Amino acid sequence: MNQQEFPPESQISSEAIPIEVSRIEGHEWWLWGFAVAVTLALTLGIVSFTFPWFARETDAAYWFDLKEWVRALAGLVLLFDLYAIYQHLQLHRIRRQLAERDELFHLISENAADMIALVDSAGRRLYNSPSYQKVLGYSPEELKATSSMEQIHPEDRPRVLQAAEKARLTGQGERVEYRIRHKDGSWRTLESTACVIRNAKGETDKVVIVNRDITERKRAEEMLVHNAFHDGLTNLPNRALFLDRLQHSLTLSKRHPNYKFAVLLIDIDEFKIINDSLGHAAGDELLIQVGQRLKDSVRRADMVSRPRTSGVPDRPANDDTLARLGGDEFAILLDDIRDPIEAIRVAERLQAELATPLVVDQREIVISASIGIAASASPHTHAEDLLRDADIAMYRAKRGGKARCEVSDPAMHASAVKRLSLETDLRRALERGEFRVYYQPIVWLQTGEIAGFEALTRWQRPEGILSPIEFIAVAEEIGLIIPMNRQLLREACQHLRFWQSEFPSIPPLTMSVNVSPREFAQPDLAGEIRKVLEQTGVDPSCLHLEIVETIAMGDAEKSGHVLAQLKALGVRLSIDDFGTGYSSLSRLHRIPVDILKIDRAFISNMDHDPESREIVRTIIMLAHNLGLKVVAEGAETEEHIKLLKQLDCEMAQGYFFSRPAEDKAMSKLLAGNCRAAAKSVGR
Repeated sequence: MNQQEFPPESQISSEAIPIEVSRIEGHEWWLWGFAVAVTLALTLGIVSFTFPWFARETDAAYWFDLKEWVRALAGLVLLFDLYAIYQHLQLHRIRRQLAERDELFHLISENAADMIALVDSAGRRLYNSPSYQKVLGYSPEELKATSSMEQIHPEDRPRVLQAAEKARLTGQGERVEYRIRHKDGSWRTLESTACVIRNAKGETDKVVIVNRDITERKRAEEMLVHNAFHDGLTNLPNRALFLDRLQHSLTLSKRHPNYKFAVLLIDIDEFKIINDSLGHAAGDELLIQVGQRLKDSVRRADMVSRPRTSGVPDRPANDDTLARLGGDEFAILLDDIRDPIEAIRVAERLQAELATPLVVDQREIVISASIGIAASASPHTHAEDLLRDADIAMYRAKRGGKARCEVSDPAMHASAVKRLSLETDLRRALERGEFRVYYQPIVWLQTGEIAGFEALTRWQRPEGILSPIEFIAVAEEIGLIIPMNRQLLREACQHLRFWQSEFPSIPPLTMSVNVSPREFAQPDLAGEIRKVLEQTGVDPSCLHLEIVETIAMGDAEKSGHVLAQLKALGVRLSIDDFGTGYSSLSRLHRIPVDILKIDRAFISNMDHDPESREIVRTIIMLAHNLGLKVVAEGAETEEHIKLLKQLDCEMAQGYFFSRPAEDKAMSKLLAGNCRAAAKSVGR
């Protein structure tokens, strides 16, 4: 209730009315005292005419004048008494009006649905109407024991305090809405207006607050807004809300090139036949079940397939990613995807989910869906255009035989097909044993002898050997890297055991194997490695596990636990590509590693870039101070070798010594290395 709806006189508490009454009583006592004093003075004046000193004059004129004076004074007394009686009646009338007003205030405040409160300038409660207990459940004693701000929602308190301060300063309150806690713990929404009571000096003494519970009204408003942007049948977002979210994503993708998304338009195949044959009620029930199944599928896809990208603000909320556009058409916004292939993966998952029979009216119904896909790579700037592209792709899928998905962008389609083909070929390659283990020697720089090897995966395809850069990232993403690396580890350990027996050396030859991020996250990593070591008979100290810097120095608790398990096996640990992870060097001494491998980017530039050379020198010095050995990757020229020797680097690997090759080539290299070592000893 605002200030105009509630009379200002009624906004004064019952404490203010006795103040006016006492003021009136003071005036009344003054009036009666003044009347008595004047009456006595006039009476005394009349009586004084009868005193002896007034009897000197005895002529008739004198007595005539005396009588006139007495009459005049008596008249004045009478008039004044009449005036005093009139004033008394006026004061009595005012007292009666104040009593009526007091009674009216009590009637209003005690029975009003609105909550009326009186607080002092410090915010302490002076009065709360009974409606507080009716609306919020608090008794007067409970309210007195708390401040006026305690039950207000923490997020709304600054606004309420600001409105109260404005009322104190200006004398006029503004309408403010805020949440307040009910005694049962729920939140109610109040609409409040405040006005002030000033003291004799014009200063704000008290604040009268009128609160109205508008919780139900707010719920009704929210329901109206919800209904305006949601489908009445499935309660999913409707076309208007989906287009708004899609426009937001489209605008975001123009500002942030790394942000990608895709739109899936889903249309139930032959829905009209189902609707006509079973009836509209069954058709509605089918759409409700389809909507729920899509909703569940999108949530799983969002959790599994689309990890979020950092650095992109104001992404759309997940609750708005699925919508019913009308009829049997649904749309999905795949937010923040990494690759267009993810959209096709989700589409295939949705089709598999929808292929599971639905039960409608105790009948099993099998449906299929045609899906059109449009991606953020589109040049469009309006959401309607992008949705139209998805619609065109969906109709192309229907014409192609239904239960299919089509992509609107040919380039995206080609990329997605290529990616799907690569994934399929990778799985088949693992089954067919097409992966080969190549080895690259690691050499002692001071003697030139082979210290060990690094095992590397190559893919032997019919058209030739495929470099790891073309398939390792995909294998890591789809999880094939784990069986691939298990196979590589077993084969590498078998070859190491053979080379150690054929080419004995002191210290013995070692084998370095990379541990991928997905492998590192496996809880049974240490157990699997122990099993391979036992099967092949390799001494654990001869196996070097290479872990990239960002993993080794990432989550301290998690990585420390895994590294401790691996160290307990007796294997050696290396940090691979050191210098590129931007990690804290202060944590390096806490990690149980044995070797640092300097990234090839620094080694390849050190002969002509002083900064790279200084970085290499610093890393070598740091490693030696921590008791670690150093391996330089990417040593390709004699100048590289010379500089590394000058910097006291122990080992190196690179094209200068050998390109990665199969085990037979490494056996020949070891044989030649042994002959050279023998000649050196003979000299």
